Amino acid sequence: MADKKSADVTASEAGGDFEEMGFADLFESAENSAVSKVGDVLMGTVVGVVDDHVLIDIGDKAESYIPMSEFKTEDGELTFKIGDTFEVFVEKRKEEGGLLLSREKAIGIKVWEDIAKIQASDGTIEGRVESRVKGGMSVDIGVPAFLPYSQIDLRPVKDLDALINKTFAFKVLKFNRKRNNVVISRRAILEADRTNMREQMRSSLEEGMTVTGTVTNITDYGLFIDLGGMDGLCHITDLSWGRVSHPSRLYKVGDEITVKILKYDREHDRVSLGVKQLKADPWATVTARYPVGSKTTGKVVSITDYGVFVEIEEGVEGLIHISEMTWSKKPRHPSKMVAVGDKVDVMVLNIETETKRISLGMKQLQPNPWDLVVENYPVGSIIEGKIKNITDFGIFIGIEEGIDGLIHVSDLSWTERIKHPSEKYAKGETIQAVVLKIDRENERFSLGVKQLEPDPWQAAIERYPAGSTVTGKITNVTEFGVFVQLEEGIEGLIHVSEISKEKINTPVGMYNVGDNLQVMVINVSAKDRKIGLSLKALEEGADQGNYEDYKKKQSSGPSTIGDLLKEEIENKESKEQAGATAAGE
Repeated sequence: MADKKSADVTASEAGGDFEEMGFADLFESAENSAVSKVGDVLMGTVVGVVDDHVLIDIGDKAESYIPMSEFKTEDGELTFKIGDTFEVFVEKRKEEGGLLLSREKAIGIKVWEDIAKIQASDGTIEGRVESRVKGGMSVDIGVPAFLPYSQIDLRPVKDLDALINKTFAFKVLKFNRKRNNVVISRRAILEADRTNMREQMRSSLEEGMTVTGTVTNITDYGLFIDLGGMDGLCHITDLSWGRVSHPSRLYKVGDEITVKILKYDREHDRVSLGVKQLKADPWATVTARYPVGSKTTGKVVSITDYGVFVEIEEGVEGLIHISEMTWSKKPRHPSKMVAVGDKVDVMVLNIETETKRISLGMKQLQPNPWDLVVENYPVGSIIEGKIKNITDFGIFIGIEEGIDGLIHVSDLSWTERIKHPSEKYAKGETIQAVVLKIDRENERFSLGVKQLEPDPWQAAIERYPAGSTVTGKITNVTEFGVFVQLEEGIEGLIHVSEISKEKINTPVGMYNVGDNLQVMVINVSAKDRKIGLSLKALEEGADQGNYEDYKKKQSSGPSTIGDLLKEEIENKESKEQAGATAAGE
């Protein structure tokens, strides 16, 4: 390329000077000069312009010129003036006379000579990065040179386009003039600089020092930091007094970072670094600043199935277990209650300084619904709620947040025999119930539906006094007696011993289910929910007036249904035993 440092002139200006000097005068001094040879590199001086050539004086008898195209810029401007001096290459001697010179080839020859000298002396050459090419970058060092990717920097460069049009110093790795091939390296210079800096650091680096470096690589286990000649590792556990899920959440490649030298292995050039050691350990005074029972505010930093981690200050995190998030016995997943980044109010429940663990609670800052339940729902009061769940043993009713009440299957009806609550009720249905019992200690709330109505057995005492004559429908006939329904939900038993004055082994076959039967009431127990009936008493003509005499006659025998059943079982066992004895004989 033409020398860009010479001042610009126009062709007319250069031609004007040439016309004033005259052609004969220009070459007068060259008459006694030696004849130049093709291939020579000589010093030449611009003396004029003829047509599209620049006349050059190299001290030869023949006319010497260079095509004007070698002096033009991309915009077509000329970059020389009369009197400029520079090296030129004798390209050929023309048959019609005159020498054809080349400035570009002279520059190229000079560059190759410089390249050879620089490689021999292990020197450096400046070059401008021009473009990306296959496998590397093209660099202008006077001639095109190849810069491989691996020789650009000490580490891979992410943005290669950012290097284009920038000038750097390079080492010459190898060259071939015939093939016009030059391979250069910037990394070699950086490595040399780094080696020098490492030697300086070896003598100055001490454990406990605070230094500044640049993050060069991030891994799962820590950061690699360039300290300016030597790399060090800051392990993830030394980044913060708190928990760090991944180093990339705190830093990125290229960040400047201040660290403390924790350990320096001079033999292997290994440096261990720390960031958290630049600050006092917050756990050393955490018990004084956050006593158990104190309230504070923190930020949710992580959510798990079993709870959430909350940062109450830099380096200090605590766990809110899912059981401490709400008073509800069946809490939702923690992610349904809070989100990462949320500010939450918490209470300090426990601190373990040795293991650096803090237990926190959220529900403790809210009133426990069980503390108010006795006051809000006294025993005997009527409440209303939706059925939340149905089980074999009963129904759960939602009273309020965190409070469920249980209606046991036995408390669903005074008279009905309910095999499964789902026979009568459905989930989501709203029902009323009576508060039966509240166990604050075990957090149990007992309810009843049947208690909304009077107990029919209490009225049965008045309606069916002993000695009265009643009529009912046979509902079942067994070996030990006949069951008679007096009204809806009220049944009585005629024991086999009360059927007739005559001894009867079993009433089966004597009576049919559905038949109406008139009987006498001989005993009533609202507590046991049993009514004893008798046909024998009715046959003997007992009435309300002489019933006491009848009772006296029967005083030696069973007086309640339970006694009757017990006697029946004993008689049956005696018969079986007697039969077994007879069989043995």
